[in-house]
Amino acid sequence: MFQHVESMNERIDIRTPDAVAPGDGETGLQTLAGSVDNVIYHNQDSGYHVLLIRSSDHQDLVPVVGYGSGISVAEWITVHGKWETDRKYGLRFRAHFLRKSTPTTLDGIKKYLGSGLVQGIGKTYARRLVSKFGTQVFDIIETSPERLLEVEGIGRKRAEQITSAWDTGKKIRDTMVFLHQHDIGASRAAQILKRYGDNAIDIISSNPYRLTRDIRGIGFHTADNIAGQLGIARDSLIRIRSGINFALSEALTEGHCAVPDSELAALVQKLLGAPPDLIANALEMELAERRVVADTIRGIRCIFPGAMYQAERSIAMRLRLISREPLPWTAIDADKALPWVEKRTGLMLARSQKQALRKMLASKVTVITGGPGVGKTTIVNSILTILQARHVRIQLCAPTGRAAKRISETTGMEAKTIHRLLEFDAFTHAFRRNENNPLDCQLLVIDEASMIDVMLMWTLLKALRNNAALLIVGDTDQLPSVGSGQVLSDIINSGLFPVMHLTEVFRQAARSRIITSAHQINAGQVPDLLHPDDLSDFYFVPADDPKLAARHILTLVCERIPKRFHLDPIRDIQVLCPMNRGEVGVQSLNAVLQATLNPPGTARIERTGFAYMPGDKVMQTQNDYEKDVYNGDVGFVSRIDMDKKELSINFEGRDVPYTLRELDTVVPAYAVTIHKSQGSEYPAVVIPLLMQHYIMLQRNLLYTGITRGKQLVVLVGQHEAVSTAVRSASARRRWSKLSEWLKTADPDDL
Repeated sequence: MFQHVESMNERIDIRTPDAVAPGDGETGLQTLAGSVDNVIYHNQDSGYHVLLIRSSDHQDLVPVVGYGSGISVAEWITVHGKWETDRKYGLRFRAHFLRKSTPTTLDGIKKYLGSGLVQGIGKTYARRLVSKFGTQVFDIIETSPERLLEVEGIGRKRAEQITSAWDTGKKIRDTMVFLHQHDIGASRAAQILKRYGDNAIDIISSNPYRLTRDIRGIGFHTADNIAGQLGIARDSLIRIRSGINFALSEALTEGHCAVPDSELAALVQKLLGAPPDLIANALEMELAERRVVADTIRGIRCIFPGAMYQAERSIAMRLRLISREPLPWTAIDADKALPWVEKRTGLMLARSQKQALRKMLASKVTVITGGPGVGKTTIVNSILTILQARHVRIQLCAPTGRAAKRISETTGMEAKTIHRLLEFDAFTHAFRRNENNPLDCQLLVIDEASMIDVMLMWTLLKALRNNAALLIVGDTDQLPSVGSGQVLSDIINSGLFPVMHLTEVFRQAARSRIITSAHQINAGQVPDLLHPDDLSDFYFVPADDPKLAARHILTLVCERIPKRFHLDPIRDIQVLCPMNRGEVGVQSLNAVLQATLNPPGTARIERTGFAYMPGDKVMQTQNDYEKDVYNGDVGFVSRIDMDKKELSINFEGRDVPYTLRELDTVVPAYAVTIHKSQGSEYPAVVIPLLMQHYIMLQRNLLYTGITRGKQLVVLVGQHEAVSTAVRSASARRRWSKLSEWLKTADPDDL
């Protein structure tokens, strides 16, 4: 579509118009008005337009780009913005906002009305209306519609049709202007108009805080600013109730399922400056409507979001209900099964592994936990081999695509992400697999369970039959889930189910310094950081300041590791950072790594400060059920369409298209945070660790990062930072009630 603009350049003079003084476009906003000659491109989701405008101020058509709502050919628009020179498309006018308006000249009015935009008026009636009412015709339609009957050929039915169409168009225009006046960008405004329709102004004026619930990307502070502009009092209950929910949602982003009520009151008071008695009144209203729920955790009264409270309670009841049902397979004689599986697999099982297998064969819900090299994979493969011989229907799943791929490779069986297993329906925006359409399996195996949050676990358990067995595999010493809760730890700590806590590192694994170092760190010991004499899989490169560390990382990723270990610098080597910011943070390292490994070419799309190009490694940061791509999935840019401003990203062999707006959920992934690497493994991992990361230096963070590497791990930074991380084992415990629910919940109440 953009090719049309380029071809137009040959016959349209789009040099800076004479009406614009040199430099004006750089110092302030300018105004441009005219009729739309052509809509070259329009993205319905974002509201982004590329237009050609015919303006009386300029001899030739003017290219205009910007956001608005449903701009059509022949409509009259007034835009404010600046002239810019695009390297590919030349000079064009970038509008801050595309605002529909009405023309003022007789000729413009006649063309506008005769364009077909106003239902009931064609070219003939446009000519008659202008002849009868002149420049007052718009006022007549809006304020005195009965006078339309004075025009030849217009009867009562046509007059009603015209006024109805005019009123609809006016509401859309008024809504866009209203939102623009309240500093809501055109892209968000298009979403609001789509969600609320003609009632947008009334809905927002009565309760602007609804925007935080209904419109993705609009937070409390934006809604609060609008409320202030609308005159809503700062001590109004509607504001304080919204502030309570915002404070709770902020707690959820830190992994909590609830907040002690005293802490919540303090957070709301700090956020809003409201008096305690009003906060208490607002909280009682939220409790009365069950939007939030009060209950105790470890004897302390806490406030839960209603949905989170119900989810934790339901997980506990579902697990208890499943555990008390009979096994889905007939009794298995472990004394016969264990020698048989050893012979079948060619592996001799250790005593701890045999004990684990005996418990698993006799239990409905079982947990296997332990660090790297302790034989979790061997146990899982053994149980699967035994049960497959009994023709048990088995399904394997994991939270991320990479984790699912890994368990598939180690077991030889198909594994899916939890989201794909539950079959999301893009039309209904719900999972097809649920309590009414459960999974067709007798055993469900969940790997990397430390990553599963409360809401995902509840969604999964709803789809599991009561008579199915559940095997949960994970490492509780890794970082907890990004989402709310600590599901794996709570299940283990409840003491309700058999737990195989494996600690013995087997001989072959013990030869890996990655594994031995990880277990030393987990035990509170600083691993040996001296440079090894022979070829190793674990190294420490000292760097006393961030600039030196960044240079070392660039050399390691781009030169030394690929040359010595024959690894691809983009696909095989992953930089894992404790933090996003700083000279050795994700943002900075992504910029320098991309510039070296995939330098800029002609095909590139810029969005959110990053240029996307073919070959770039990127990561999805939010679940997108329609695209079947999920938070943490890593892919590679495979194709860019410069005309449509679209690109395709290849995720595990599947090309997924993205528009420019959708790139808000995609970030470069040459470097990612350790949190984002959970559930993944990479051939080689490079981890910067300096004292500037002090706030993030925790034992489980370092342990998680190191255990992501399969063949090679390189730490770059300061000895002191490594020691600090190893000593810092007091990660803040999350406010979660699941463990208590597991001990007390009655499944008959479900």
